[in-house]
Amino acid sequence: MAEITAEAAPAPTEGASLRTVVAASAAGTTFEWYDFFVFGSLTQVISKTFFSGLNETAGYVAALALFGAGFAFRPIGALVFGRIGDRVGRKGAFLVTVVLMGGATVLIGVLPSYAAVGVISPILLLLMRIVQGFALGGEYGGAAIYVAEHAPANARGRSTGWIQTSAAFGLFGALLVILLTRLALGKLFGPTAFDAWGWRIPFLFSAGLLAVSIYMRLKLSESPAFAAMKAEGKGSTAPYAEAFGQWKNLKTVLLALTSMMFAQGAVWYTAFFYVQTFMEKFLKVDPATINGLMMAATAVSAVGYVVFGWLSDKIGRKPVMLFGMTLMLLAYFPGFHLLTQTLNPALAEATARSPATVIADPADCSLQFDPVGKASFTSSCDIAKSALANAGVSYVNQAAAPGQPALVRVGMATIPSLDARGLPKDVAKAIKTSVEGKIKEGLARAGYPAKADPRRMNLPGAFGVMLIFVIAATALFGPIAACLVELFPTRIRYTAMSLPYHIGTGWVGGFVPFTAFAIVAAVGNIYSGLWYPFAFTAVSVVVTLFLLPETKDRSLTR
Repeated sequence: MAEITAEAAPAPTEGASLRTVVAASAAGTTFEWYDFFVFGSLTQVISKTFFSGLNETAGYVAALALFGAGFAFRPIGALVFGRIGDRVGRKGAFLVTVVLMGGATVLIGVLPSYAAVGVISPILLLLMRIVQGFALGGEYGGAAIYVAEHAPANARGRSTGWIQTSAAFGLFGALLVILLTRLALGKLFGPTAFDAWGWRIPFLFSAGLLAVSIYMRLKLSESPAFAAMKAEGKGSTAPYAEAFGQWKNLKTVLLALTSMMFAQGAVWYTAFFYVQTFMEKFLKVDPATINGLMMAATAVSAVGYVVFGWLSDKIGRKPVMLFGMTLMLLAYFPGFHLLTQTLNPALAEATARSPATVIADPADCSLQFDPVGKASFTSSCDIAKSALANAGVSYVNQAAAPGQPALVRVGMATIPSLDARGLPKDVAKAIKTSVEGKIKEGLARAGYPAKADPRRMNLPGAFGVMLIFVIAATALFGPIAACLVELFPTRIRYTAMSLPYHIGTGWVGGFVPFTAFAIVAAVGNIYSGLWYPFAFTAVSVVVTLFLLPETKDRSLTR
């Protein structure tokens, strides 16, 4: 992997033309990220609308899984549109993606609920998420390559940093539209209007963004590097075989995946998505407060991408990205503990003063995770754990004698659970409700809060923690587009770089909220889910440190 330092690219687009290229590419990508992030930010509402046939925990996990499903199809979109981009052109590929993405998002806004049509509702929603993920798989690589192939050699990091900001602008826009819709509908129709039907408005709003995106992208011409390659007859006729069938290129694909993209997926989606799940589901923070914190953090991140992209032009891509992933590795567990202390100090105090323990026969306990809604969770152990999981309370497990009904110990108090297996549904439901009510009473007596108290929140402290996450995420993400473009030759660049990017962000990152929440539901500790992103980030730190070459001076015309 020797570096190529001679830069002999076609004359880069300068001045207003470069600004137009960056603006059009970033704006289109922003609108696509908006479409994608509206869904992730409305997981709680979507779980109630499309999965109302499941219990609370199962419905929430199913909605998170559906959020991840969109990411699962991103590598497929990367392969399809990567081939189009490498054979036909960059512009055409990422013009089609914006149409698919916007259309699917608008349709989500008009889908019927589970209450109206039953199981057809989540099936249609799944189809729309697949289309979204497929489209986004072809979007990012095209936009990043398009800008990098237009930019001067000494400004690729800064220029592609604007593509990275598109994720921040998209998330900020999604959060802003959701917040304004909540506030407006709350004043006009009452507090239940948004959850009942108002959540559809942010999805329908995408129709206008789609029109703007198409208009801007139609104004663009092909990138100079691709146009020159085609004029010379050097384009690839078999991008898949060349990118993945030749070891010299395949090993670079694997290097990009394990060095940068493992960490990118883990860090970014923990910092901007799992943190929302954590605050809402476990810390019981009001959604409006979460939106405010996330909007502030996202606004800061928009600057960070460009700053760290610019810094990578000066000192190199590798040291900047390594700093970001290492910082997050050190911040995962202390940072989330600090969020608990700053946003719900009563929960932190109650956990320390009166820890919860489930004492049960291990054979009586099921995995507290049911994305398809078929498990009943009616054993005494399952009822006890479900009550604690829904309350967002950490607990430890203690083995009891075989056949002994489960007990929940909260501090010095002990609450017996009951077994409802084999009983009629209405009887089992009544037993579960009774046990859950007693456990909630016990938690309340021990000082566990039902919701975070706004009067005790240290919002500046919480924002300070999130700022550390933002610095880590932007330092890692800011230079990534330039580094990925520089790693691969022009003839297979779209195909080769898009696949590792979308495996990292799609399969590793997209499933962070789902997997981390599932781990918490299974283990019982609200911090245990962090081991998932921690492990992927740790792998990337090692691979980047010892194997990733510096790329900032490489030519884009090889």
